[in-house]
Amino acid sequence: MAPEGAVDDQIRDFLASLTSDRGLAPATVVAYRRDLEQYAAFLEGRQPSPELVSAFVVGLKEAGLASTTIARRVAAVRGLHRFLVAEGAAESDPTILVESPRRPRSLPKALTVEEVERLLDAPDDATPAGRRDRAVLEFMYATGARVAEAVGLDELDLDLEEGTAILTGKGDRQRMVPVGSAARSAIRRWLPDRAGLRRPGPAGGAVFLSLRGRRLSRQAVWNIVRAHSIRAGLQPGEVSPHVLRHSAATHMVEGGADLRTVQEILGHASISTTQIYTRVSPRHLLEVYATSHPRS
Repeated sequence: MAPEGAVDDQIRDFLASLTSDRGLAPATVVAYRRDLEQYAAFLEGRQPSPELVSAFVVGLKEAGLASTTIARRVAAVRGLHRFLVAEGAAESDPTILVESPRRPRSLPKALTVEEVERLLDAPDDATPAGRRDRAVLEFMYATGARVAEAVGLDELDLDLEEGTAILTGKGDRQRMVPVGSAARSAIRRWLPDRAGLRRPGPAGGAVFLSLRGRRLSRQAVWNIVRAHSIRAGLQPGEVSPHVLRHSAATHMVEGGADLRTVQEILGHASISTTQIYTRVSPRHLLEVYATSHPRS
């Protein structure tokens, strides 16, 4: 990366590539430009080196910036240097050995039990659409299913007598999950409507159908959750199918479920993903400690 003014030209070329080659949004490109202008000002015409890049990162930390902000600026600098190497404008990448600060894992948003109950009670059971929507919401909360898993559920995957369902998750991995009594009751009320709507063909086997007899889409489930969150008096921007899944997991942990069980139900490949729910419910951890530790 050449000094004395060439930096600005190289940044301009890199930003142009973000727009033309990668199709990034204008706001994202503006953020990259702002970060790289700060980097160029730090260099003051000096030739970039691993030591200088590390010093740049240290300066960001000493300025008290959030780790997410630092990580974004390091990503911008790394992207610039990789671009220059790929274009033949630089022989080496000085950011190879520079580590980005870890972004803190955000706690999942969870509704309270009372809020979930309001959401589940929002659909109008007097209409076919309402009965279907109630069945969808009850099933997703009962099983912690992802949207794709819920809409992909077929009749043969569901055993209402045994109270189980087979979900097909990421990587086509299948798992069996329990289906609670409230969800089974809601699905049984929906099934007569479903029988009148189903069509011949693969979509006809879906448990959750549109009113035109097609397999319910993921977007339709998002719309269902949003519409009934409004009816329930909840903030629609804070409620989504993913939030419903997080709420199910949080409430299971708060109710005493062990993490391995929750991991199996949610279909997490690693227990570390499930462990985030212990951070959501410190009260549960204290209760477990008080009842299990001999010197509590």
